[in-house]
Amino acid sequence: MKTLDYNTIDKSDWGPGPWQDEPDKRQWADEATGYPCLIVRAPLGHLCGYGGVPPGHPCYRRDYGDDHLGGADVHGGLTFAGPCMKGVPQDHAVCHCPDPGESDDVWWLGFDCAHGYDFSPGLQRMIQAAAPVGAPRFGDDNDYRAFPYVAAQVAALAAQLKAMESP
Repeated sequence: MKTLDYNTIDKSDWGPGPWQDEPDKRQWADEATGYPCLIVRAPLGHLCGYGGVPPGHPCYRRDYGDDHLGGADVHGGLTFAGPCMKGVPQDHAVCHCPDPGESDDVWWLGFDCAHGYDFSPGLQRMIQAAAPVGAPRFGDDNDYRAFPYVAAQVAALAAQLKAMESP
């Protein structure tokens, strides 16, 4: 699977921060496991990470809260399980573009970086737009979970999913 980056969200009014230089979506194959991986920016600006498993994997078509997943150790815990989103523009869908001959039948398990104390720059912009002039900022952009952090969490998720494969 090719590594692909998408840059489609207008972040010009979000202010300065690492989000300005990050892609809004990236797909890649994890080197250690071969599993497809995604990072997708949510509309409020935070990043979400996903690892995909093929049919036959014990987590295929399982809910993210399923006991079989054993409480995957990722930022905030798992918050998503589902197939490739069909009918959603590829630039922000939880889905990938497989190479010729690769299957698109992948079950995605994912997490988000919009938990307590996480910073979402798009949400901050909305709050500031509605707040009175001089109101204090909500959150701290030092708690923004940047691309390298999320990519490391996705790699950790892929390793955990690989370890769950049937022997």
